[in-house]
Amino acid sequence: MSEPTASHEVWSGAYLHVIVEDWPTIGAYELIRKHHAVAVVPVTPQGDVVLVRQFRPPVRADLTEIPAGLLDIDGEDALTCAGRELLEETGYRHTEIAFLGGVYVSPGFTDEYMHLFWARTEATPVGAAESGIEVVRMPLYRAVAHARAGKVRNATTSLGLLLAAGVPALRDAATAPA
Repeated sequence: MSEPTASHEVWSGAYLHVIVEDWPTIGAYELIRKHHAVAVVPVTPQGDVVLVRQFRPPVRADLTEIPAGLLDIDGEDALTCAGRELLEETGYRHTEIAFLGGVYVSPGFTDEYMHLFWARTEATPVGAAESGIEVVRMPLYRAVAHARAGKVRNATTSLGLLLAAGVPALRDAATAPA
């Protein structure tokens, strides 16, 4: 593995650090260091996926997504964080949760790694959704069809839905009724 010849931080915020590194073969390279994150595909006993709709300032639009959040609590592992984010963002508690996989979100400019999970939830929420979030329920098979058709604008959500469709415990909910 290659290493930069020099590196310096040019800006630092609460969650982001902008770094400029010098590389022998490519020269100066700007990158962002960020907390890793989690995302979870929550499915109710009725076969609905629980999504969140919220305004995303960078794209100036409301996006419908799977619940997600930063791994920003010292000592908290990704699995615990996924369950916490699910409850905080949607009010739903998981009864079962498992790892789906993980990806670098955009390795051309950031080291952010997204841990993906699927979860079974209780039938109804036990609390309120986080402020600024609208909870959206739809049949998992419909959400998967939207992802397959390229209608989901959040890459993490698309990947999570497509991976969840292959989970044996969710396969019936991910398949359209005949």
